[in-house]
Amino acid sequence: MKITAVRVTPIAFKDPPLLNAAGIHEPYALRSIIEIETQCGRLGLGESYGDAPVLQDLLLAAPHLVGQSVFDLNGARRAVANHLSAPAQGLLPDATLALAPSTHSEKAFAKAFGAFETALLDCQAQIVGLPLVELLGGAVRQEVDYSAYLFFKYAKHIDADYPSDPWGQAISSPEIVAQAQRMIDLYGFGSIKLKAGALEPDHEAQCLEDLAKAFPHHPLRIDPNANWSLTTAERIAQRLGRLLEYYEDPTPSLEGMAQLHKATGLPLATNMVVTTFEEFKRSIAMNAVQIVLCDHHFWGGIRATQELARMCETFGLGVSMHSNSHLGISLMAMTHMAAAIPNVAYACDTHYPWQVEDVIEQGRVPIVNGKVRLTHTPGLGVTLDREKLRELHEQFLSCGITSRNDAAQMRKYHPNHTNKKPRF
Repeated sequence: MKITAVRVTPIAFKDPPLLNAAGIHEPYALRSIIEIETQCGRLGLGESYGDAPVLQDLLLAAPHLVGQSVFDLNGARRAVANHLSAPAQGLLPDATLALAPSTHSEKAFAKAFGAFETALLDCQAQIVGLPLVELLGGAVRQEVDYSAYLFFKYAKHIDADYPSDPWGQAISSPEIVAQAQRMIDLYGFGSIKLKAGALEPDHEAQCLEDLAKAFPHHPLRIDPNANWSLTTAERIAQRLGRLLEYYEDPTPSLEGMAQLHKATGLPLATNMVVTTFEEFKRSIAMNAVQIVLCDHHFWGGIRATQELARMCETFGLGVSMHSNSHLGISLMAMTHMAAAIPNVAYACDTHYPWQVEDVIEQGRVPIVNGKVRLTHTPGLGVTLDREKLRELHEQFLSCGITSRNDAAQMRKYHPNHTNKKPRF
Protein backbone atom coordinates (compact mmCIF):
# COMPACT_ATOMS: atom_id res chain seq x y z
CA MET A 1 0.00 0.00 0.00
CA LYS A 2 1.89 3.02 -1.32
CA ILE A 3 2.11 6.51 0.15
CA THR A 4 0.85 9.04 -2.37
CA ALA A 5 1.20 12.30 -0.43
CA VAL A 6 2.78 13.63 2.77
CA ARG A 7 1.79 17.04 4.13
CA VAL A 8 3.33 18.94 7.05
CA THR A 9 1.37 21.97 8.25
CA PRO A 10 2.75 24.20 11.00
CA ILE A 11 0.15 25.65 13.34
CA ALA A 12 -0.02 27.99 16.33
CA PHE A 13 -2.64 27.88 19.07
CA LYS A 14 -3.36 30.04 22.10
CA ASP A 15 -1.33 29.12 25.18
CA PRO A 16 -1.83 30.65 28.66
CA PRO A 17 0.89 32.59 30.54
CA LEU A 18 2.18 29.57 32.45
CA LEU A 19 5.37 29.98 34.50
CA ASN A 20 8.18 27.44 34.50
CA ALA A 21 11.88 27.09 35.16
CA ALA A 22 12.85 28.76 31.88
CA GLY A 23 10.43 31.67 32.12
CA ILE A 24 6.87 31.86 30.84
CA HIS A 25 4.92 30.39 27.94
CA GLU A 26 4.53 32.64 24.94
CA PRO A 27 1.00 33.60 23.80
CA TYR A 28 1.08 30.92 21.11
CA ALA A 29 2.38 27.35 21.16
CA LEU A 30 3.70 25.80 17.94
CA ARG A 31 2.95 22.34 16.56
CA SER A 32 3.19 20.51 13.25
CA ILE A 33 0.30 18.47 11.86
CA ILE A 34 1.37 15.57 9.64
CA GLU A 35 -0.90 13.94 7.04
CA ILE A 36 0.09 10.76 5.19
CA GLU A 37 -2.22 9.73 2.35
CA THR A 38 -2.24 6.30 0.71
CA GLN A 39 -3.33 5.04 -2.69
CA CYS A 40 -6.40 3.45 -1.08
CA GLY A 41 -7.54 6.85 0.20
CA ARG A 42 -6.62 6.39 3.86
CA LEU A 43 -5.29 9.44 5.67
CA GLY A 44 -3.05 9.00 8.71
CA LEU A 45 -2.46 11.82 11.19
CA GLY A 46 0.45 12.81 13.39
CA GLU A 47 1.26 15.80 15.58
CA SER A 48 4.64 17.01 16.83
CA TYR A 49 6.77 20.04 17.60
CA GLY A 50 6.42 23.07 15.34
CA ASP A 51 9.58 24.99 16.20
CA ALA A 52 11.80 25.99 13.29
CA PRO A 53 14.54 23.32 13.56
CA VAL A 54 12.04 20.45 13.84
CA LEU A 55 9.76 21.89 11.18
CA GLN A 56 12.68 22.18 8.78
CA ASP A 57 13.54 18.51 9.22
CA LEU A 58 9.92 17.44 8.77
CA LEU A 59 9.61 19.44 5.55
CA LEU A 60 12.92 18.08 4.21
CA ALA A 61 12.05 14.45 4.90
CA ALA A 62 8.36 14.45 3.93
CA PRO A 63 8.74 14.19 0.11
CA HIS A 64 11.04 11.17 0.43
CA LEU A 65 8.31 9.06 2.04
CA VAL A 66 6.13 9.30 -1.07
CA GLY A 67 6.11 6.05 -3.06
CA GLN A 68 7.09 3.86 -0.12
CA SER A 69 4.82 1.28 1.48
CA VAL A 70 2.90 2.66 4.42
CA PHE A 71 3.83 -0.54 6.29
CA ASP A 72 7.57 -0.13 5.69
CA LEU A 73 8.65 1.54 8.92
CA ASN A 74 12.29 0.61 8.33
CA GLY A 75 12.17 2.27 4.94
CA ALA A 76 10.63 5.36 6.51
CA ARG A 77 13.42 5.41 9.09
CA ARG A 78 16.03 5.36 6.33
CA ALA A 79 14.28 8.09 4.37
CA VAL A 80 14.08 10.38 7.39
CA ALA A 81 17.65 9.66 8.52
CA ASN A 82 19.00 10.45 5.06
CA HIS A 83 17.22 13.80 4.72
CA LEU A 84 17.75 15.74 7.93
CA SER A 85 19.19 19.24 7.99
CA ALA A 86 22.72 19.78 9.26
CA PRO A 87 22.71 19.93 13.08
CA ALA A 88 22.80 23.39 14.63
CA GLN A 89 26.14 24.34 16.12
CA GLY A 90 26.14 24.86 19.89
CA LEU A 91 23.18 25.34 22.17
CA LEU A 92 20.01 27.11 21.19
CA PRO A 93 19.77 30.64 22.67
CA ASP A 94 18.45 30.65 26.24
CA ALA A 95 18.12 26.85 26.05
CA THR A 96 14.99 27.61 24.05
CA LEU A 97 13.44 24.16 24.24
CA ALA A 98 15.11 22.91 27.39
CA LEU A 99 11.79 21.94 28.95
CA ALA A 100 11.05 19.64 26.03
CA PRO A 101 14.18 17.55 25.67
CA SER A 102 14.91 18.97 22.25
CA THR A 103 18.18 20.80 22.71
CA HIS A 104 20.07 17.52 22.21
CA SER A 105 21.37 17.55 18.65
CA GLU A 106 21.08 13.75 18.64
CA LYS A 107 17.30 14.06 19.09
CA ALA A 108 16.74 15.46 15.60
CA PHE A 109 16.13 12.07 14.01
CA ALA A 110 14.02 10.81 16.91
CA LYS A 111 11.73 13.84 16.76
CA ALA A 112 11.34 13.76 12.99
CA PHE A 113 10.78 10.04 12.63
CA GLY A 114 8.44 9.93 15.64
CA ALA A 115 6.21 12.52 14.01
CA PHE A 116 5.85 10.52 10.79
CA GLU A 117 5.61 7.15 12.53
CA THR A 118 2.38 8.12 14.33
CA ALA A 119 0.75 8.99 11.00
CA LEU A 120 2.05 5.77 9.42
CA LEU A 121 0.67 3.67 12.26
CA ASP A 122 -2.66 5.50 12.06
CA CYS A 123 -2.82 4.59 8.35
CA GLN A 124 -1.88 0.97 9.02
CA ALA A 125 -4.57 0.56 11.66
CA GLN A 126 -7.21 2.11 9.43
CA ILE A 127 -6.29 -0.21 6.55
CA VAL A 128 -6.68 -3.32 8.72
CA GLY A 129 -9.79 -1.88 10.36
CA LEU A 130 -8.56 -1.88 13.98
CA PRO A 131 -7.93 0.74 16.67
CA LEU A 132 -4.25 1.63 16.81
CA VAL A 133 -3.85 0.00 20.23
CA GLU A 134 -4.43 -3.41 18.61
CA LEU A 135 -1.37 -2.91 16.37
CA LEU A 136 0.65 -2.04 19.45
CA GLY A 137 0.01 -5.39 21.08
CA GLY A 138 -3.53 -4.95 22.36
CA ALA A 139 -5.08 -2.94 25.16
CA VAL A 140 -4.14 -3.78 28.74
CA ARG A 141 -6.55 -1.02 29.81
CA GLN A 142 -9.48 0.61 28.02
CA GLU A 143 -8.95 4.02 29.60
CA VAL A 144 -5.80 5.88 30.60
CA ASP A 145 -5.38 7.97 33.75
CA TYR A 146 -4.11 11.53 33.43
CA SER A 147 -3.05 13.94 36.15
CA ALA A 148 -4.14 17.49 36.93
CA TYR A 149 -1.20 19.60 35.76
CA LEU A 150 -0.99 22.79 37.83
CA PHE A 151 1.07 25.87 36.96
CA PHE A 152 1.90 29.13 38.60
CA LYS A 153 0.60 31.67 36.12
CA TYR A 154 -0.13 35.31 35.47
CA ALA A 155 -3.66 36.49 34.81
CA LYS A 156 -2.91 37.52 31.24
CA HIS A 157 -0.17 37.73 28.65
CA ILE A 158 1.67 41.01 28.37
CA ASP A 159 1.35 41.06 24.59
CA ALA A 160 -1.46 38.71 23.54
CA ASP A 161 -3.90 39.84 20.86
CA TYR A 162 -6.75 37.81 22.37
CA PRO A 163 -8.77 37.95 25.64
CA SER A 164 -7.36 36.62 28.91
CA ASP A 165 -7.90 32.92 29.66
CA PRO A 166 -10.60 32.00 32.22
CA TRP A 167 -8.19 30.48 34.77
CA GLY A 168 -6.95 33.78 36.18
CA GLN A 169 -3.82 34.40 38.22
CA ALA A 170 -2.26 31.61 40.28
CA ILE A 171 0.71 32.82 42.31
CA SER A 172 -0.38 32.42 45.93
CA SER A 173 -1.07 29.14 47.64
CA PRO A 174 -4.86 29.73 47.85
CA GLU A 175 -4.88 30.48 44.11
CA ILE A 176 -3.04 27.23 43.35
CA VAL A 177 -5.49 25.26 45.51
CA ALA A 178 -8.38 26.95 43.70
CA GLN A 179 -6.81 26.06 40.33
CA ALA A 180 -6.57 22.43 41.41
CA GLN A 181 -10.16 22.40 42.60
CA ARG A 182 -11.42 23.81 39.31
CA MET A 183 -9.38 21.34 37.28
CA ILE A 184 -10.65 18.42 39.36
CA ASP A 185 -14.25 19.69 39.14
CA LEU A 186 -13.98 19.96 35.34
CA TYR A 187 -12.09 16.75 34.59
CA GLY A 188 -12.22 14.51 37.66
CA PHE A 189 -8.46 14.06 37.98
CA GLY A 190 -7.35 11.68 40.71
CA SER A 191 -3.75 12.91 41.06
CA ILE A 192 -2.01 16.29 41.01
CA LYS A 193 1.28 17.58 39.61
CA LEU A 194 2.64 21.03 40.42
CA LYS A 195 5.06 22.64 37.97
CA ALA A 196 7.71 24.28 40.14
CA GLY A 197 11.12 25.86 39.59
CA ALA A 198 9.55 29.24 38.82
CA LEU A 199 9.19 30.91 42.24
CA GLU A 200 11.03 30.63 45.56
CA PRO A 201 11.31 26.93 46.48
CA ASP A 202 9.85 27.35 49.96
CA HIS A 203 6.80 29.08 48.54
CA GLU A 204 6.32 26.25 46.05
CA ALA A 205 6.75 23.71 48.86
CA GLN A 206 4.11 25.53 50.91
CA CYS A 207 1.73 25.33 47.95
CA LEU A 208 2.24 21.58 47.73
CA GLU A 209 1.65 21.20 51.47
CA ASP A 210 -1.59 23.13 51.13
CA LEU A 211 -2.61 20.93 48.19
CA ALA A 212 -2.02 17.89 50.41
CA LYS A 213 -4.36 19.33 53.03
CA ALA A 214 -7.03 20.23 50.47
CA PHE A 215 -6.80 16.92 48.56
CA PRO A 216 -5.60 14.30 51.06
CA HIS A 217 -6.49 11.36 48.80
CA HIS A 218 -4.77 12.65 45.64
CA PRO A 219 -1.19 11.49 44.95
CA LEU A 220 1.06 14.55 44.58
CA ARG A 221 4.16 15.32 42.48
CA ILE A 222 6.32 18.41 42.14
CA ASP A 223 8.49 19.21 39.11
CA PRO A 224 11.09 22.02 39.38
CA ASN A 225 12.54 21.16 35.95
CA ALA A 226 16.07 20.83 37.38
CA ASN A 227 16.03 24.44 38.59
CA TRP A 228 17.07 23.61 42.17
CA SER A 229 20.60 23.01 43.32
CA LEU A 230 21.35 19.70 45.00
CA THR A 231 21.39 21.47 48.38
CA THR A 232 17.96 23.02 47.77
CA ALA A 233 16.56 19.77 46.40
CA GLU A 234 17.71 17.89 49.51
CA ARG A 235 16.25 20.52 51.82
CA ILE A 236 12.85 20.52 50.10
CA ALA A 237 12.91 16.71 50.04
CA GLN A 238 13.16 16.71 53.82
CA ARG A 239 10.14 18.98 53.94
CA LEU A 240 7.93 17.28 51.33
CA GLY A 241 9.17 13.69 51.11
CA ARG A 242 6.29 12.03 52.93
CA LEU A 243 3.77 13.85 50.71
CA LEU A 244 5.24 12.94 47.32
CA GLU A 245 4.24 10.12 45.01
CA TYR A 246 7.50 10.94 43.25
CA TYR A 247 9.98 13.81 43.01
CA GLU A 248 10.40 14.90 39.38
CA ASP A 249 13.62 16.43 38.04
CA PRO A 250 14.38 18.52 41.12
CA THR A 251 18.09 18.96 40.33
CA PRO A 252 20.28 18.85 37.19
CA SER A 253 22.30 15.94 35.78
CA LEU A 254 22.33 12.20 36.30
CA GLU A 255 25.06 12.63 38.88
CA GLY A 256 22.98 15.12 40.86
CA MET A 257 19.91 12.92 40.75
CA ALA A 258 21.94 9.90 41.86
CA GLN A 259 23.31 11.83 44.84
CA LEU A 260 19.84 13.06 45.73
CA HIS A 261 18.32 9.58 45.65
CA LYS A 262 21.15 8.19 47.74
CA ALA A 263 20.69 10.97 50.30
CA THR A 264 16.89 10.89 50.53
CA GLY A 265 15.70 7.49 49.28
CA LEU A 266 12.88 9.25 47.46
CA PRO A 267 11.71 7.87 44.07
CA LEU A 268 12.97 10.30 41.43
CA ALA A 269 11.27 10.73 38.06
CA THR A 270 12.68 12.36 34.92
CA ASN A 271 12.02 13.58 31.44
CA MET A 272 15.22 15.64 31.42
CA VAL A 273 18.22 13.49 32.37
CA VAL A 274 17.10 10.26 30.68
CA THR A 275 16.10 11.22 27.15
CA THR A 276 18.25 8.79 25.14
CA PHE A 277 19.03 5.11 25.43
CA GLU A 278 22.64 5.96 26.27
CA GLU A 279 21.45 8.12 29.17
CA PHE A 280 19.20 5.24 30.26
CA LYS A 281 22.24 2.96 30.44
CA ARG A 282 24.21 5.48 32.51
CA SER A 283 21.25 6.06 34.83
CA ILE A 284 20.93 2.36 35.57
CA ALA A 285 24.59 2.16 36.55
CA MET A 286 24.17 5.10 38.96
CA ASN A 287 20.63 4.32 40.19
CA ALA A 288 19.92 7.95 39.32
CA VAL A 289 16.19 7.73 38.56
CA GLN A 290 13.47 5.28 39.45
CA ILE A 291 10.68 6.47 37.12
CA VAL A 292 11.05 7.44 33.45
CA LEU A 293 8.53 9.81 31.92
CA CYS A 294 8.31 8.60 28.34
CA ASP A 295 7.18 10.68 25.35
CA HIS A 296 6.91 9.31 21.83
CA HIS A 297 7.52 12.79 20.40
CA PHE A 298 11.18 12.77 21.44
CA TRP A 299 11.98 9.08 22.00
CA GLY A 300 11.68 8.25 18.30
CA GLY A 301 8.04 7.26 18.04
CA ILE A 302 5.54 4.92 19.62
CA ARG A 303 7.41 1.67 18.89
CA ALA A 304 10.66 3.03 20.36
CA THR A 305 8.77 4.18 23.44
CA GLN A 306 7.36 0.69 23.89
CA GLU A 307 10.96 -0.58 23.81
CA LEU A 308 11.83 1.98 26.48
CA ALA A 309 8.96 0.73 28.66
CA ARG A 310 10.17 -2.86 28.30
CA MET A 311 13.65 -1.77 29.36
CA CYS A 312 12.14 -0.06 32.40
CA GLU A 313 10.35 -3.29 33.27
CA THR A 314 13.59 -5.25 32.93
CA PHE A 315 15.43 -2.95 35.34
CA GLY A 316 12.52 -2.40 37.74
CA LEU A 317 11.85 1.24 36.86
CA GLY A 318 8.42 2.83 36.89
CA VAL A 319 6.88 4.40 33.77
CA SER A 320 4.72 7.46 33.34
CA MET A 321 4.32 9.96 30.50
CA HIS A 322 5.64 13.47 29.85
CA SER A 323 3.72 16.25 28.10
CA ASN A 324 4.22 19.59 26.40
CA SER A 325 1.49 21.87 25.04
CA HIS A 326 -0.38 19.68 22.54
CA LEU A 327 -3.70 19.05 20.84
CA GLY A 328 -6.05 16.10 20.38
CA ILE A 329 -4.03 14.09 17.84
CA SER A 330 -1.15 13.85 20.29
CA LEU A 331 -3.50 13.10 23.21
CA MET A 332 -5.02 10.15 21.36
CA ALA A 333 -1.60 8.85 20.29
CA MET A 334 -0.46 9.08 23.92
CA THR A 335 -3.61 7.27 25.04
CA HIS A 336 -3.28 4.38 22.56
CA MET A 337 0.37 3.98 23.52
CA ALA A 338 -0.25 4.09 27.29
CA ALA A 339 -3.15 1.66 26.90
CA ALA A 340 -0.77 -0.87 25.31
CA ILE A 341 2.07 -0.55 27.86
CA PRO A 342 1.42 -2.82 30.85
CA ASN A 343 3.81 -1.08 33.24
CA VAL A 344 2.47 2.48 33.00
CA ALA A 345 1.83 2.63 36.72
CA TYR A 346 1.27 6.37 37.23
CA ALA A 347 -1.25 8.84 35.84
CA CYS A 348 0.21 10.51 32.74
CA ASP A 349 0.92 14.20 32.27
CA THR A 350 -1.12 16.28 29.84
CA HIS A 351 -1.35 20.00 29.07
CA TYR A 352 -4.62 19.42 27.21
CA PRO A 353 -6.91 21.17 29.76
CA TRP A 354 -4.92 24.37 29.19
CA GLN A 355 -5.67 24.39 25.45
CA VAL A 356 -8.91 25.78 24.00
CA GLU A 357 -8.32 25.16 20.28
CA ASP A 358 -7.96 21.94 18.31
CA VAL A 359 -7.80 20.57 14.77
CA ILE A 360 -9.99 17.46 15.05
CA GLU A 361 -13.56 17.13 13.82
CA GLN A 362 -14.69 15.29 16.91
CA GLY A 363 -14.26 18.40 19.07
CA ARG A 364 -12.19 18.27 22.21
CA VAL A 365 -11.20 14.83 23.44
CA PRO A 366 -13.25 14.17 26.61
CA ILE A 367 -11.43 13.63 29.92
CA VAL A 368 -13.87 12.03 32.35
CA ASN A 369 -12.97 10.99 35.89
CA GLY A 370 -9.40 11.89 35.00
CA LYS A 371 -9.31 9.36 32.17
CA VAL A 372 -9.31 9.28 28.37
CA ARG A 373 -11.15 6.28 27.01
CA LEU A 374 -10.27 4.39 23.84
CA THR A 375 -12.84 4.10 21.08
CA HIS A 376 -13.43 1.22 18.66
CA THR A 377 -12.79 3.47 15.65
CA PRO A 378 -9.94 2.24 13.42
CA GLY A 379 -6.65 4.06 13.79
CA LEU A 380 -6.24 6.90 16.27
CA GLY A 381 -9.99 7.50 16.21
CA VAL A 382 -9.81 11.17 15.18
CA THR A 383 -10.18 12.98 11.87
CA LEU A 384 -8.92 16.34 10.70
CA ASP A 385 -11.03 19.50 10.72
CA ARG A 386 -9.62 21.24 7.67
CA GLU A 387 -11.16 24.60 8.46
CA LYS A 388 -9.60 24.61 11.92
CA LEU A 389 -6.29 23.48 10.42
CA ARG A 390 -6.44 26.42 8.01
CA GLU A 391 -7.23 28.85 10.85
CA LEU A 392 -4.41 27.64 13.06
CA HIS A 393 -1.97 27.68 10.14
CA GLU A 394 -2.93 31.30 9.46
CA GLN A 395 -2.35 31.94 13.15
CA PHE A 396 1.13 30.42 12.79
CA LEU A 397 1.91 32.73 9.88
CA SER A 398 0.73 35.84 11.72
CA CYS A 399 1.84 35.26 15.33
CA GLY A 400 5.51 36.08 14.74
CA ILE A 401 6.83 33.10 16.74
CA THR A 402 9.03 30.54 15.02
CA SER A 403 10.78 28.88 17.99
CA ARG A 404 9.73 28.64 21.61
CA ASN A 405 11.71 30.95 23.92
CA ASP A 406 10.23 31.15 27.41
CA ALA A 407 13.21 33.10 28.77
CA ALA A 408 12.92 35.87 26.17
CA GLN A 409 9.18 36.06 26.84
CA MET A 410 9.81 36.44 30.58
CA ARG A 411 12.16 39.37 29.94
CA LYS A 412 9.14 41.29 28.66
CA TYR A 413 7.84 41.14 32.24
CA HIS A 414 11.17 41.12 34.10
CA PRO A 415 14.01 42.61 31.98
CA ASN A 416 16.73 41.20 34.24
CA HIS A 417 15.48 37.60 33.97
CA THR A 418 18.22 35.12 33.10
CA ASN A 419 18.12 31.46 32.23
CA LYS A 420 20.65 30.52 34.91
CA LYS A 421 20.36 26.82 35.84
CA PRO A 422 19.87 25.95 38.58
CA ARG A 423 18.43 29.27 39.74
CA PHE A 424 17.68 28.32 43.35
